Amino acid sequence: MLLSTKGDYGVRALIDLAKHTGEGPVQRAEIARRRKIPESYLDHLLAQLRRDGYLRSTRGPGGGHELAKEPDQITLLEVLESLEGSLVPMECVNEAPGSEAGALCGQQWVWQDIYAQMRERLGDTTVADLVDHEREHERQAAAMYSI
Repeated sequence: MLLSTKGDYGVRALIDLAKHTGEGPVQRAEIARRRKIPESYLDHLLAQLRRDGYLRSTRGPGGGHELAKEPDQITLLEVLESLEGSLVPMECVNEAPGSEAGALCGQQWVWQDIYAQMRERLGDTTVADLVDHEREHERQAAAMYSI
């Protein structure tokens, strides 16, 4: 599975918003700067994430974006499927094993197993988990530079 920039940047934006939960709306320019995402591209991603129910946005002075759900209620699987569409590694994975198309795909069982494991792992990983991991990485990096 190779994620597109859309999936990568969308997850980055959600992590940023999760890290700033409780601080009020976060402006698009701040997210773009911190996460190294082109602002014009981020605008489209934020709109899609808002339509799909992950964000709420406030217009005007002091406006910006906030998570519409708690970070521990947003899984990586649902976000990536929202942004990327199907994550299936090969079309034959969706074919019935006894069908003609399934029979022509001799490696179908391998890809079905890999796909099932990937979906389970992504479904068990939340935006809160990603934030925790990032914060731990930041603590370790800071400890390496302390004197």
